[in-house]
Amino acid sequence: MKITEAKWIEDFKEGKINGETVEVSYKTYEQAKSFYAKEDTSLPDNTLMYTVYTCHTRNDHTQNLNWGLTVMEPVCVAQECNVTRGHFHEDEQCDEIYVCQKGEGLLLLMDEKGQCRAEKMREGSIHHIDGAFAHRLVNTSDSKLEVMCCWPINAGHDYKRVENMPFSVRVFKEDGKITIKENN
Repeated sequence: MKITEAKWIEDFKEGKINGETVEVSYKTYEQAKSFYAKEDTSLPDNTLMYTVYTCHTRNDHTQNLNWGLTVMEPVCVAQECNVTRGHFHEDEQCDEIYVCQKGEGLLLLMDEKGQCRAEKMREGSIHHIDGAFAHRLVNTSDSKLEVMCCWPINAGHDYKRVENMPFSVRVFKEDGKITIKENN
């Protein structure tokens, strides 16, 4: 019997994934400005907001899974906590699992009517995301937030629905305290 190495290695100390077919994408402030209530002119456009590592199975079989890691920087934009773009799934029958590896934050969930709720994320917390809910990560801490995720290959990402109906709440860090405000 032949023993082989794993296709992917998650480096827990460095907060990254290495291996075959790992796609790495970086989101800078310039690319993320539309995610926030106000523009922050003190923040350089090339500020790294988050990095996403995706392990694709490169197979169209609908039962296959993708594995990923999102690493969010401890950045605020005009006191608003760093967020991911957020999305619905194109196939609402596809759920997703998030596991908080490091840091603290919130998982924002929004239903099709725009009602939001949040789950606290902390090291070791496991979150089940119903496929019918939009979801977005929020880094509320002063350190990186690292979240592992697993989702069906056919889930798809529907960013347009979130652009047309943005999350109804925003999370701010004011004087060291987290506040949640309605999105006006």
